[in-house]
Formats: sequence, C-alpha cells, structure tokens
Amino acid sequence: MRRVGLYWFGNDLRVRDNANLQQAGAVVDQLLCVYCLDPQWLSPNQYGLARLSPQRWRFLKEALQDLDKNLQQAGQRLLVCYDAPVTAIGALVAKHGVSVVYRSRHCGFQERQQWLALQQHIPGLRFIESDTHTLFNLKDLPFAQLPPTFTQFKELVEHLPVDHPLPAADALPPCPEPKSDWLLNFPVYLPASYALDPDLPFHGGETAGNKRLKTYFHSGYASRYKDLRDELDGWENSTKFSPWLAHGNLSVRKVHADLRRYEHDHGANESTYWLYLELLWREYFQWYAHQYGKRLFAFRGITQRKPLTCFYAERFQKWCQGNTPFPLVNACMKQLNATGFMSNRGRQIAASCLVNELELDWRFGAAYFEQQLLDYDVASNWGNWQYLAGVGADPRGKRHFDLAKQSRLYDPHGKFIRSWQAEIQNLPLDSVDAADWPVDPAQTKSVLPA
Repeated sequence: MRRVGLYWFGNDLRVRDNANLQQAGAVVDQLLCVYCLDPQWLSPNQYGLARLSPQRWRFLKEALQDLDKNLQQAGQRLLVCYDAPVTAIGALVAKHGVSVVYRSRHCGFQERQQWLALQQHIPGLRFIESDTHTLFNLKDLPFAQLPPTFTQFKELVEHLPVDHPLPAADALPPCPEPKSDWLLNFPVYLPASYALDPDLPFHGGETAGNKRLKTYFHSGYASRYKDLRDELDGWENSTKFSPWLAHGNLSVRKVHADLRRYEHDHGANESTYWLYLELLWREYFQWYAHQYGKRLFAFRGITQRKPLTCFYAERFQKWCQGNTPFPLVNACMKQLNATGFMSNRGRQIAASCLVNELELDWRFGAAYFEQQLLDYDVASNWGNWQYLAGVGADPRGKRHFDLAKQSRLYDPHGKFIRSWQAEIQNLPLDSVDAADWPVDPAQTKSVLPA
C-alpha cells in the first residue's frame, strides 16, 4: 500500500539543509509539498495595519517561485493553497489519503495554534516536527526553562555543537497529482509576474540567499563586522542575511558553518565572534517566543509593568511616514518604507523614539515593523520591541536613546539624513491633542534636539 506524506512549508522555504524534507522523502512513496497563503493575511490586524507590505509580498513571491524551481530539480512541485492551513491541508489529506504531515517547528503563537488545531481536526494522522529554523534542537537545549536573560542563555549554549548543514536531496518522491495541474499561479493580491529588478538589493529565495552568503564571506567584511555593524547605511556594513533567514531561504546552520569555515581560513577575531553572538541573539528570541507564547504580543509583555502611554493617532502616522521633529528618525523610517530594510542601529533609534519621545504603545511600532520589514521574524521583531520598551527580558528596563547623541555618533555630517531627504525645520510634534482638539502653534514647544 502506497504511503502518502505531506510537507507543509512555512519558515523553511528551501531544499538545502532541510532535514525534515529529507526525512519525508526517505519514508513515503508519494509526497505533497504545500504552502498556504492564508486569506486572513489580507485583513488589517488589530492595529489597523496590513500584515504584509507590497515589498514583503514581492519577496515572499520570489521565495516561493525559487522554491518551486528547486523542488522541480528533485522531481517535485510546490502547491500553493489559497486557504487557511487547517482547511487546505485537511482537504488534501482527505483527497490523497495522507498518513503523515511534516513541518519545521515554528515559534509563532498563531502558527503553533494552527498546528494543534490540525491535529485535533484529523486525530488519526501522524504529525512530525523538527528544528530547522534554529541553531540547536529542542532536545539538546541544556535547560527546561529559558534563562531570564540573554547573558545567562549565552553562557549555557555558546559552546554547544551545531549540526552540520545537509545538501539538497537529489530526488524526492513524486507528487500524487499530475504536475500539469500544479501551475504556480498567484491570486490577484500578489503582484503579477515580472523580471527581477537588478536595482533592488533583496530578492527572495534560496538561490539569492546563498549567493549573498557566499559573496559576504568572500568579501572579507566579516573580519570588520564589529566596527561596521552600527552604520546606518551601506550594503557591506552588515551581513544582510536576515531577510533570507526569516523566510528560511537560508539555514542558520549553514550561516554558522560558513562562519566557522571563514574563521578557519582567515582567522577568528572579535568581529567574527560578534557575528556568532548575533546568531545567538536570534536563537534566544526564537526560544523566547516558544517560552512565552501569546505574551509576546501583550501590552505588559512578560512583566507586570504597565507602560505609560497615550495614543495619538497623528504622532503614530508621522512616525510611520518619517515626518516627526527628529531628522534621524525620519531618515530611518523613510529608508524602511522605501526598501523594506533598516539597520539594527536604526531600528533601535526609531523604536526608542516611538516609546519615549512620542510616548506611544510599543505594539503599534512592532506591528508597523511587521508590515514593512522584509526580514520580519515574529520572535526577533516582537522580542526586540519588548526588550526596548522595558516589558521584556532586559534587566535594565526601558531603553531610551538620546537622539541628538545618536545623530552625532552615527550621522555626524548629516549625510544619511540628507540622502533620505529627512531634514525638517521646527516641526511641532502635534497639531491636535489626544482628543483631536487643535493645538495652538504659538504654544507648541519645539522638541527638536539641541
């Protein structure tokens, strides 16, 4: 009797170093490779924001197209379902007699709820998860409860061995439907097909991600990473791996292996160690999201402290558009809106402004970053926002960046601000108050940094 398996792609849109996909291919006779585009993504979230910007849609579409191309080389195709995962996968299981479902373990609360709901919906089915989105496997972690701080986490895990990345499978079992029925057509809410724009720095997919990985470690910039990482602009000033890591186009274990190879060939130094620390920070937030579940999105975070905020819709819109009284923040936001990317330093500056100068609910900022960032990762995004807002794992509490000092340190000549046309002149913070009453400009105190 033939055994039919289903591989549910999510945060692992690749064929290389995908142990779960290889395991599925080794034990089933036929295999469905499925990705679900949930129509719920079209609806505004609770903050009134779109879940994916056009830039994020473009990157995702390119990643799916590249995945389909790479699956074809192994005798497979990608089936994109335009339905909620439980509905779509439930129908495929019934239609094809699927006996086992595979996926990469996901740290997102909603994604975990979908996984549980699918198990309850089809109780007789076998479900297999594996850790393909993290450096370490769940079973190998040296603790039952996540340590309360990153430093404690790092001390426990930084010397753990990391699995070596696997090559792509040469062949996968065939799909149980004619390939002609599996055309990768996208619905109207995704952009139409187009040629890749060479002027765009980020293109989705495993092929582009591995090209960037190879280029970066051949450039020698890894040996200078610590000195360059806080630059606000510049393609080589950071690795730029994060969009491909977020979608699983790149395996974090592959990044780790290439880093160790670089250290072997060119020597380890403080910068290459900092690169490893960045991977550990990402790792910490993955398990942080697993640990705290829906509290990742709670106003009080994982603490009992209630942030003091008053929501001004006008302030939030000005922050989103890069139209605040703070030129450096404006430049960072204009960069984000135009490219879908912002430096790590820029993210901290923009987030600190929203929480401290604008005194807004940190969750609105996190939701806007979710909409705009090509490298949106539920754990890293919401975990970092909690950290900065003082409701997360940082023992120091809320972090407040001196915007004038940040400008002097990281844009002393105003080049970054001018490049994004973010200069302003005595712009008031509000034209209305919290109750939408007009504010007298004559009585509005400028909040420009001295």
